[in-house]
Amino acid sequence: MTLSPIRRKAIDGLEAGDIFVLERTFTAGDVAAFETISRDRNPVHSSPAFAAAKGFDRPICHGLLVASLLTEIGGQLGWLAAGMDLKFRRPVYPGEAISCRWEITSIAPDRRASAAVLFRNARGEVVLEATITGRIPVRGELELEVRDD
Repeated sequence: MTLSPIRRKAIDGLEAGDIFVLERTFTAGDVAAFETISRDRNPVHSSPAFAAAKGFDRPICHGLLVASLLTEIGGQLGWLAAGMDLKFRRPVYPGEAISCRWEITSIAPDRRASAAVLFRNARGEVVLEATITGRIPVRGELELEVRDD
């Protein structure tokens, strides 16, 4: 199994100040699939007329779909989430490239940690900001994964 650079860093050891960045462009298909899975059928995500009535240029991505970028990073880190404080700042439209920057802000001796996460569109505008708390993996967990290669 080939490990991602994010997972490799988790195995090598995480520290406060570590930064991880991913970029993704969500498609109309992603929005439709998320609608099916989440059962969030708010027409702002599918109806151009409804989106326009809400003040948007066209249908927008689900906020939690966009936020899933932080779970992609967290999953690769082996981060066990305890809390997420999300602040949605701007709409994200299907076809927009979104960059997610996760910075570990603290790690306590008991492995409890916090992170600040910023999501930006291609224009550099913050579309979502989050504060995340949780636990990072202990050495034994990481060694199990390395032995499974």
